[in-house]
Amino acid sequence: MNLNDPKELASLLEAYLLASGKPLSLERIGELFEEAERPEPAQIRDALAILAASCQGRAFELKEVASGYRLQVRERFAPWVGRLWEERPQRYSRAMLETLALIAYRQPITRGEIEDIRGVTVNSQIVKTLMEREWIRVVGYRDVPGRPAMFATTKAFLDHFNLRNLDELPPLAALRELEPEPVLALDDVDVPVPEGLQARADLAGEEPAEPREETSFRSLLAELDTMEQGLKTDFDDLPAPEVAQPEAEAAAVAEEADAALLGDGFDETRH
Repeated sequence: MNLNDPKELASLLEAYLLASGKPLSLERIGELFEEAERPEPAQIRDALAILAASCQGRAFELKEVASGYRLQVRERFAPWVGRLWEERPQRYSRAMLETLALIAYRQPITRGEIEDIRGVTVNSQIVKTLMEREWIRVVGYRDVPGRPAMFATTKAFLDHFNLRNLDELPPLAALRELEPEPVLALDDVDVPVPEGLQARADLAGEEPAEPREETSFRSLLAELDTMEQGLKTDFDDLPAPEVAQPEAEAAAVAEEADAALLGDGFDETRH
């Protein structure tokens, strides 16, 4: 085999990638050759470009990811190819996806910072699962009390999502566009109303009740202030009550008694 021929080298690289079953970096590909026959990195890249062009119109493609190059089935064939495996693809909870997204976009990030953003506690099983899948790893510890671990994504994460680096992550605006539209409430849906129910509603609507005027807190305060002022005015306008004075009554009684005694004494003197 003439390894100096780019086409033959491309065929050999295709064999390598098919047999490997995982991405191969340029360095790893170079290690597969004897030192005397080892192509230059530029020659390997040229051969990979030829291999990528030869995949045009075929069911598989040459894809460069974080760990290197790999041959993979094109995405549009995935629904049919997936039938080769009996087990269903694993589905991830919303909590796990949100945690993974925060680590990907905010890395390095601590568990406490994730909880502050999400507003809920991060389940320890979520972090354990992501680390077991080798999608995240501990890259250091925050220099704060408690020294919490800082998490970041791995090359395995990039490989799984067909990314070469973090710069290929979709912008957050694009992710918002992928969010499902909110389900309309029943009141927002134009649902036909049964005739009998509609007739009752029309009959009840012939004499609409007068809407009650809503009173704000400010108007309530003003109303109470007015009432308080009116009450004070009313009390000021009331006439003073006529209350009998005990001393005046005692003086009147004493005068009557003195008059009676004087009258009796005058009679006795006259007789």
